[in-house]
Amino acid sequence: MLSAAPIRAYIPVANLQRARKFYEETVGLDPGAVYGGGVIYKCGDTEVFMYPTANAGTSKASQAFWQVDDVEAEVAALKARGVVFEEYDMPGIKMKNSIATGGGAKTAWFKDSEGNIMAVSQRLPARS
Repeated sequence: MLSAAPIRAYIPVANLQRARKFYEETVGLDPGAVYGGGVIYKCGDTEVFMYPTANAGTSKASQAFWQVDDVEAEVAALKARGVVFEEYDMPGIKMKNSIATGGGAKTAWFKDSEGNIMAVSQRLPARS
């Protein structure tokens, strides 16, 4: 069933060339196959398909989260490459240095070159 099948995230972009530059040069993704007017990127055991559409950047919700082991290190590395992180005011969530802590994770959000909301997130150990 689907619980055992890999899932692919789709990232809508208005300008494929600009988006590729952002994801390849700033975020550090390596491009894979190009087809259907878009590009596939491998991220761990999953894939992201970036495709052009007029709807890019219109969602007010996060498009995708990268699950990382050290969110502080990832945020620092991305900031050093020019990524600007978002600051949100959320009930029950503590923000410090662009990183939100709460709900069992530490998460930092940023917008890509197309206005999509993306994030890096580190799961916290479960409390007993």
